[in-house]
Amino acid sequence: MAPPLTAAEALRGWLDHLRRERRVSPRTLTAYEGGVSAYLAFLQRHRGEGVALADLGFVSAGDLRAYLASRRTGSRPLSPRSLSQALSAIRSFHRYLDRRLGTPNCAIALVRGPKIVPGAPRPVSESQARELIDEASGHDGAAGWRGVRDRAVLTLLWGCGLRISEALALKRCDAPLPETLRVLGKGGKIRMAPVLAGVRAAIDDYLDVLPHQLASDDALFRADRGGPLRPRQVQSLVEKLRGRLGLPERATPHSLRHAFATHLLGAGADLRSIQELLGHASLSTTQRYTAVDATALLKSYAQAHPRR
Repeated sequence: MAPPLTAAEALRGWLDHLRRERRVSPRTLTAYEGGVSAYLAFLQRHRGEGVALADLGFVSAGDLRAYLASRRTGSRPLSPRSLSQALSAIRSFHRYLDRRLGTPNCAIALVRGPKIVPGAPRPVSESQARELIDEASGHDGAAGWRGVRDRAVLTLLWGCGLRISEALALKRCDAPLPETLRVLGKGGKIRMAPVLAGVRAAIDDYLDVLPHQLASDDALFRADRGGPLRPRQVQSLVEKLRGRLGLPERATPHSLRHAFATHLLGAGADLRSIQELLGHASLSTTQRYTAVDATALLKSYAQAHPRR
């Protein structure tokens, strides 16, 4: 008879399930693994002995609250948002234990996470977005192809509302870009993003000067030495550009995606359409942009009204 599963073995099975069946992103997988590993380590210290799979069915609400309290007040305390994410990972793990390994635990549902007030997105303005893109094309000096590439990447982020990972996942075979781009987003979800003529032109200009030969399945955007362009390189680029332009720290690659949404909202687009274009699973996520648009409206009113 096979020995009973340990909690560590159950964790490995859950991570494999997330990777193969749920197809979560590597970043999410790393975060979930870290959160649940810390939870299991706490239970082992708390109990003074190894934790078997069967023991996880008897974790009390008090045990879980004690774990969360330890993460809130430890040497490296978690913020309310990070604490909520840790609790979400633990709940997901216990759902797997219930559905796949026959180890239910009703007490987990009794524990509430910290209340989080979602912050409004922090987009750049239209003029700031244009300044970033214009500066990108002229910052590179003699090796001008890189400036054309940087302009193309930032134009794509702003013009199509893509995440960095989505833009850098494009292949050579995706260009020339069609009028509607098929985007693979978070969780393997597919959405369609309309492509403006200006975005297509920026990509075409980049391909015209690209000095590297690419196979059909190669990443479209290339780094200086010919390897795939990485997210950190795009983040570093925008940090340099905003320093030269005197823009605030909120000017990041992701703020161009936020700007895409708020500019559409300001132009009269409805929330449901913006939700589809951004690939948000929930409309409540998209609704955060209404606060940004209202803030900009009130600011304009205060500046322009003759009785100010």
